[in-house]
Amino acid sequence: MRAGIALGSNVGDRLANLRTAYREVANLSSNPAAIRCSSIYETSPVDSAPGAPGYLNAVMEIEFHRPAIALLDSLLKIERSLGRPSKRPRNAPRTIDLDLLYTGNLTLNSAEIIIPHPRITQRRFVLRPLADVAPELVLPGQTLSIRHLLIGLKTEEEVTKIAEELVNE
Repeated sequence: MRAGIALGSNVGDRLANLRTAYREVANLSSNPAAIRCSSIYETSPVDSAPGAPGYLNAVMEIEFHRPAIALLDSLLKIERSLGRPSKRPRNAPRTIDLDLLYTGNLTLNSAEIIIPHPRITQRRFVLRPLADVAPELVLPGQTLSIRHLLIGLKTEEEVTKIAEELVNE
C-alpha cells in the first residue's frame, strides 16, 4: 500500500533534520526502490505564534504493508529520536514533524489517527509538495485530484521551492 508522509522542520538545521527524517522513513518502506519524494519548499508558518520561524517542508511516499497505526507509531518514534518532545503546545516550533497523510484508499477515524489527514486539502504547504509526488491522486472522500485541489486552494501561505531533491543518492 502507498503511504504519504509530510515532513516539516522549523528549528535548528532544518535541511539536515529533513534529510535525517527522510532516511529514517525510507527505512520503513517495504520497497525502497519505489520511494518518491518531493522537492523541498520553504513555507510560512500556519496557525503559529507571531514571529514563529518558517518551515522547510517535503512529502514522501513509501510502500508499507503493515497496519496504518504501526506506521504512525514508527513515525512518532522517529520524531522523538530527532528531538521532538511527545508533550508540546499545539503548533509549537519543532525539529521535525512527520504527518501520515494517507495510506492507499484507507479511511480511518480513531482516537489515535484520522486518515486521510483531515487538513490536507486546506494546507498549501502539504498540497504543493504532494503534487510533486502524486498530482493525480484522489484521496478517499474527495472528488478532485491533488493537482486540482492545489489549483483551487485560496490561502495566503507562502510556499517557495528551494531545492529539487531532498536527498542526493
